[in-house]
Amino acid sequence: MASAAIFSSLRRRRSPSLEAFLAPVDLSDVALVQTLVSVTAEIVSSFSDRLFYFQRRNSRSLVRKVEVFLVLLESLNDSPGSALPWTAVICLKELYLLLYRSKILLDYCAQSSKLWLLLQHHPISGHFHDLNQEISTLLDVFPIDEVELGEDVREQIELLQRQARRARLLIDEADEDLRIQLFCFLHEFDKGRVPNSDDVCVFFDQRLGIRDAKSCRHEIEFLEEQIVNHEGDVEPTVSVLNGFVAFTRYCRFLLFGFEEDEVGVGVGGQRKPRKGLISQEIAETFITIPKDFCCPISLDLMRDPVIISTGQTYDRISISRWLEEGHCTCPKTGQMLPNTRLVPNRALRNLMLQWCTAYGVPYDAPECTEASAESFAGASPSKAALAANRATAGLLIKRLAEDGSTCAQTIAAREIRLLAKTGRENRAFIAEAGAIPHLRKLLSSPNSVAQENSVTAMLNLSIYDKNKSRIMDEEGCLGSIVDVLRFGHTTEARENAAATLFSLSAVHDYKKRIADEEGGIEALAGLLLQGTQRGKKDAVTALFNLSTHTENCARMIEAGAVTALVSALGIEGVAEEAAGALALIVRQPIGAKAVGKEEMAVAGLIGMMRCGTPRGKENAVAALLELCRSGGAAATERVVKAPSLAGLLQTLLFTGTKRARRKAASLARVFQRCESASTMHYGGLGVGYAFAGNSAANRDTSFVGDVSVQMSISVPVL
Repeated sequence: MASAAIFSSLRRRRSPSLEAFLAPVDLSDVALVQTLVSVTAEIVSSFSDRLFYFQRRNSRSLVRKVEVFLVLLESLNDSPGSALPWTAVICLKELYLLLYRSKILLDYCAQSSKLWLLLQHHPISGHFHDLNQEISTLLDVFPIDEVELGEDVREQIELLQRQARRARLLIDEADEDLRIQLFCFLHEFDKGRVPNSDDVCVFFDQRLGIRDAKSCRHEIEFLEEQIVNHEGDVEPTVSVLNGFVAFTRYCRFLLFGFEEDEVGVGVGGQRKPRKGLISQEIAETFITIPKDFCCPISLDLMRDPVIISTGQTYDRISISRWLEEGHCTCPKTGQMLPNTRLVPNRALRNLMLQWCTAYGVPYDAPECTEASAESFAGASPSKAALAANRATAGLLIKRLAEDGSTCAQTIAAREIRLLAKTGRENRAFIAEAGAIPHLRKLLSSPNSVAQENSVTAMLNLSIYDKNKSRIMDEEGCLGSIVDVLRFGHTTEARENAAATLFSLSAVHDYKKRIADEEGGIEALAGLLLQGTQRGKKDAVTALFNLSTHTENCARMIEAGAVTALVSALGIEGVAEEAAGALALIVRQPIGAKAVGKEEMAVAGLIGMMRCGTPRGKENAVAALLELCRSGGAAATERVVKAPSLAGLLQTLLFTGTKRARRKAASLARVFQRCESASTMHYGGLGVGYAFAGNSAANRDTSFVGDVSVQMSISVPVL
């Protein structure tokens, strides 16, 4: 039997019908023969005149064998009166499976990319040989003497039987030479040398028949699809495949320039739908992270998965915090933990790393000696891939620097965006080669696609910390990003501009500069109120980052950010960050005054204490406490008179996080003082708790430390 690898790949490419794996049952002899005639005739009609670029001899040989089987089956079909022996029926059912597997293999060779067929030359040849051996076995056991056949048909079957017995594994020498030459090109890049352009041109044009940008794009997308579907059962490895993708992308621009391929880039033109990984518009819909890769506590992609004694896997930082808060049960199952040992889940971490590499999701493995470098070797970028990408970046930036057509510059910006999707090395050498000034010019392009690609490329580049300073130091670059946020041609461009500001604001020194940029905070506030769900997320995280700088408070109030953040308390998905930002703003008297003027502020925070996430409740009680501390008597009165506050505080004192319990205790102290002053009865909330004082001496001087927003939020690469 042919091994499962090729058919596993085929199933990922196109799921065959169920008949490919189940022999027909409950069919009469006549119906069985008629079914086989139909299947065999379909294979012959589909592939007898098909031009196979590779595996020609193997494919033609298999089709000829199927043609002989068609002759046999038509002869049996023409003799309906004679009953078939039971041994012949068994052989025909086995033939049914062989025919369908032959169809799948032939279809695979006809539809796969040329480079992929070269890379899989040996395995595919082996599958043809496996099928040939099974055909030989089938003919050996077929009771040819017990069925009624014409002499000419019998002679053809016997000849096929002898040929099948003598058949050997066929490795086409011409195809093998091409495969070796393909690896030689990659070896050149691996040694730090750029292959000779004339040799590359001859290889692609004359030897492979790849003569335009569209064909080259198809090759790239097919290889990327194999990387996504890679399950460890097909060679070459992911890192080698990444090398060939990088080499092919370099050749696409070296040989065919910047002519427009199937991706529409015209001014105001409607972009055509594209296939493959490279075409997925992550800006429109986020990649769905596999459930097993998400921590059950934080619900985010795990950075350092560990297994606890109940067998459940959590992110190390989340489960460590859970245990530090005094919990002794499994968060997911509720079982008591016999011990608190955390065992690294290396297998899951390796799968996560491969998935993140394939999809361009940033993943920073923990700096931990427990994980060996060998375990990540399969997904790390190869020297050849880096060298090819560097050469491609040089071609792209050269095109951006030229005063050429808008179409060519748009294509160049799109490819830089894609190159910057993965790998700090790619982001580093793209910026070092001078891409940022040219991308800045495209930010003001009237072409919506050019603008979107340039701002998204800027976002991807900004993920690398050293590039943040390059972007901020480029004259006019920050202003251009804010202009895209305010006046961008598309929703995607505006959202990606917001995400870029979030990425840049990770550096404390840049927060004030970003906030002072005209119209920036106003645009973020507007996006938080009126954007898509993704846009709201980008806006609220950027506003949170900006609110951590004490000098930005007045600017945020003036720009209407406080009103937007209060409104966001009722929006699922962004309420937690909104409460965190408000908790920081109200630490200053002017911030507390502004929040106090918002009619729905206290009600929104109370609602989050009732129905929010654990971190949302923590941020809400922190915001209410700071509002009492900084907002004066009027604000304090509004808080303590809020309905259900006493019950919510009592619940939070018993069920909240460690930080939430501390904040709740402090707010309860404020509540008790007001109770004593107005002779109101309070149900003994403070019994058994050491409440934090409300004086300035006891107040935590840390500005951000008591606000819990999970700032491991990854900047999306798009």
